[in-house]
Amino acid sequence: LCKLDGTSNKSRLGANAIVATSLAVAKAAASTARLPLYRYLGGPSAYLMPVPMLNIINGGVHAGNELAFQEFMIVPVGADKFSEALRIAVEVYYELKDVLKKKYGALAVNVGDEGGFAPPMKTSREALDALMKAITGAGYSESEVVLALDVAASQIYKDGKYYVDGVKLNAEELLEYYLQLFSEYPIKSIEDPFMEEDYEYFKLLTAKVRGKVLVVGDDLYTTNPQRLRRGIEMKATTAVLVKVNQVGTLTEALQVVDMAHKAGMKTIISHRSGETEDTTIAHLAIAVRSGLIKTGAPARGERTAKYNELLRIEEELGSQAEYPGVDAFKIMTV
Repeated sequence: LCKLDGTSNKSRLGANAIVATSLAVAKAAASTARLPLYRYLGGPSAYLMPVPMLNIINGGVHAGNELAFQEFMIVPVGADKFSEALRIAVEVYYELKDVLKKKYGALAVNVGDEGGFAPPMKTSREALDALMKAITGAGYSESEVVLALDVAASQIYKDGKYYVDGVKLNAEELLEYYLQLFSEYPIKSIEDPFMEEDYEYFKLLTAKVRGKVLVVGDDLYTTNPQRLRRGIEMKATTAVLVKVNQVGTLTEALQVVDMAHKAGMKTIISHRSGETEDTTIAHLAIAVRSGLIKTGAPARGERTAKYNELLRIEEELGSQAEYPGVDAFKIMTV
C-alpha cells in the first residue's frame, strides 16, 4: 500500500483509505487462519491484558471549561484481572458523577467526545482532588487506583510560555509544577508535558522521574519512526503513544512498537478523540503486549466497544490471561 501510494504522507491514495484497507487485510488473514486478530498478530505470547487508562475528566481543547490539561485519567492497577479492573473503574466513574453533580450541578455531568465529564473547573488540583474524592468514595485507595495526565502542552503554549491555571509559566517553572503534583497525588504517567518540539525538557523531566512516573510522547512523536528515533537517542521519554491511523498502516504501527520495545520504552495503544466502534486496538494492545491502553471513559458506544471486546478476549483466554496491574508502568530493560 505504501509503495502504491508513493508519498510520505499517503496523500495519493488517502490515509483513511489506506488504514482501512490495512486493517481489513489483517482481519481477513486472521479469519483465513481461523485465529482471533490478537493471536494472528501476536502469536502464542499474546495473553497479557492491557491496563486501561480512562479519561474521565476532560479539559483543554476537548472541553469548554478552563482546565489547561486535556485529560485527567484513572488507572485501576489494584486488580487481579481486566474484568475486575474495569468494574473498579466504572464504580469510580459513577462516584465521580455524583461528586460533580453535587458540587457543580447537573450540567457538569454531560459527557464529552471521549465519554469523560467537563465540569466548570479552573485548576488542575481541583480536577485531581475530585478524582481522589471519587476513588475514596467508591471504596478504593490510591494504591488500587492511580492517576495519569495528558497535558497536550502544545495547546497551551504561546510565545515561549505555557498558560496553566491562569498563570504564565516558562518550561523550567512548568517542570517544577509537575514535580509538585507528583509529590501530592499518585500520578504514574504524564503525556506531552511540554510542547512537541521541546525534546530537551522532555529529557530533563524523564531524567528526574525515571522509574517513578512514565513520561509519554504523543504529539512529540505522532507515531512517526523518525521522530521516535530522535527521542530514543536523546532518552526524551520512557513511553510512546501508538495510534494506528496516525502512521497509516498496521504494519508501520507494529514497526513503531518494535522500535520502542527494543529501546526499552513502554508503548500505550491509543484510540482517537474521534472514534468508531472498530475494536482493532483492543487486539493490538494484547498482540504487542503493551500492557496499557487508552480508549476513553466507560461511556459512549465507540469507547465501550473496545472494553467489551477486551472482556470477551479475557474470557476466551481463560486462565492464560494475565493482568499486569501496577507492573504495567515498569520500564523495560534492554
